[in-house]
Amino acid sequence: MRTKAKTAKVGERITAKLPVVGVAPSEAQRRYLARGLTEPGGKLPLFDESGREIPHRTIETCIAHGWAEAWIRNPVRPDWLVCRLTAQGFHALGKAPPGGEASGQH
Repeated sequence: MRTKAKTAKVGERITAKLPVVGVAPSEAQRRYLARGLTEPGGKLPLFDESGREIPHRTIETCIAHGWAEAWIRNPVRPDWLVCRLTAQGFHALGKAPPGGEASGQH
């Protein structure tokens, strides 16, 4: 039986049901997260390089593992989840988070 995945709202944190320690991003998750390395504030894309929407499951899994966090509400498309890299996301990519930016600390 399949159930529809819950979509996170801006500011809402999804928690992982599996242990996060030792978990590495999949190739698709890594591609998504890596796009935030060159964007101001670690902003993550809504669309891939081909113009296709990033699957919600990819985004939600990255949030659940703490690699990304909901960031900005899009008033034009409230169903789009605009996220940014967290400190854990930078570390999952083998990079150090910039001081104070996209660190997941408020």
